[in-house]
Amino acid sequence: TVYSESGGMAWMSGNIAMQTTGRGGALGGMFKRAISGESMFLVEYTSQGGKGIVSFASDFPGKIVPLNLAGGQQMIAQKQAFLCAEKTVQMDIHFRKKLGAGFFGGEGFIMQKLTGPGMAFVCLDGEIMEYTLAPGQVLKVDTGHVAMYEPTVTFDIEMMRGFRNILFGGEGLFLATLQGPGRVWLQTMPTMNLAKAIAEYLPRPSSSSGGSGIDIGNLLGGS
Repeated sequence: TVYSESGGMAWMSGNIAMQTTGRGGALGGMFKRAISGESMFLVEYTSQGGKGIVSFASDFPGKIVPLNLAGGQQMIAQKQAFLCAEKTVQMDIHFRKKLGAGFFGGEGFIMQKLTGPGMAFVCLDGEIMEYTLAPGQVLKVDTGHVAMYEPTVTFDIEMMRGFRNILFGGEGLFLATLQGPGRVWLQTMPTMNLAKAIAEYLPRPSSSSGGSGIDIGNLLGGS
């Protein structure tokens, strides 16, 4: 048995049975997913009478990363990264403890936490770079490019230094700091960066005509 969020399945063989569930403590699990912006329901897929096929697809250009989690092993990922997992894998929400990291960390206070044992698959945006940080080693990253990291990694936020860097650097006011030990996964094409790039080419209504425009958030499936 594997499970995914509702709407995650792309195709499956005829002997696969679907079962919609709340998982994670029924109402408690549903409420947690709702406040994190995820679907309230999960769907379980079970093969009936022999082997079957069920496939899942990302709704954004990027990479699907497999995670073979040992018992108790955890991974922290950006919101909406979860694609599917074996039934033994627990998906929960993760709250960033530091105030600055929550406000300015690109994904807000809430992220996803996956706990093994079992196989899980996550969708990350664009190309993916994986780094293994030694104890005390620091990596500074534009906040939207942080896709996933091990819980041993310390995530924090620092303000950009230098007046000219802030005004003309084009990198925003804040950078994420990732301090080892542990592995981190960075993504080259965050969803919001792509949305901003596309928005520049969309038609805009003239103020005189009062015509209708295009909501880039709705175009990319956002709210």
